[in-house]
Amino acid sequence: MLIDIFHDTVCPWCRIGKKHLFDALAQRQEQEVHIRWHPFLLDNTVPAEGYEFRSFMQNRKGIKAEEIQQIFDNAQRAGEAAGVKLDFDKIRLAVNTKLSHQLIALAPANVKNDVVEAIYQAYFEDGLNIGNFDVIVAIGTAYQMDASELKSQLNDRAVSDAVIAESTFARLNGINSVPFFVINDKVKVNGSHSVEVFLETLNRAALLDIPAKI
Repeated sequence: MLIDIFHDTVCPWCRIGKKHLFDALAQRQEQEVHIRWHPFLLDNTVPAEGYEFRSFMQNRKGIKAEEIQQIFDNAQRAGEAAGVKLDFDKIRLAVNTKLSHQLIALAPANVKNDVVEAIYQAYFEDGLNIGNFDVIVAIGTAYQMDASELKSQLNDRAVSDAVIAESTFARLNGINSVPFFVINDKVKVNGSHSVEVFLETLNRAALLDIPAKI
């Protein structure tokens, strides 16, 4: 089974959706699964140093402080129900996620899923700036990526351009929100949904017996 996941690393619902999907996949252990991660940059105009988080989110959504807190509370409760931590009190900066997606693209296949989760944890649990070069290098080296080589690759304009191009391609092909999942190039799921919904979708995709193109 082939699963394409479009996400951004500062999207709380993407982390929740990932957890729900992986919990559903755990109930289908008999089937080999290949996952491809795709960047969807929610705001590539954010500078490397980031913006103050709460004021940025209020301005972005055009709402008051108490309303943005309600949004955070709802997401945090959904995260707790899913089994993931979303500590919005720890998050100080709205950050640019391009560099984090470059790391995901560069990560070896056998640790890529773990690197994705480590990035989510760094932002939503530790409140780190995942748009910071040193933070991203530290995450990569924790998964046995060579520091010197990784720094060179992250500074490669071609890697950066590829992330932007892929994010733009997703939007041009009708994806306007994340998380967004495509199973076996055919069955689409838009949103975080429940484990049960993902399990039903995975079962339906398997029954369709669509060849996966890797």
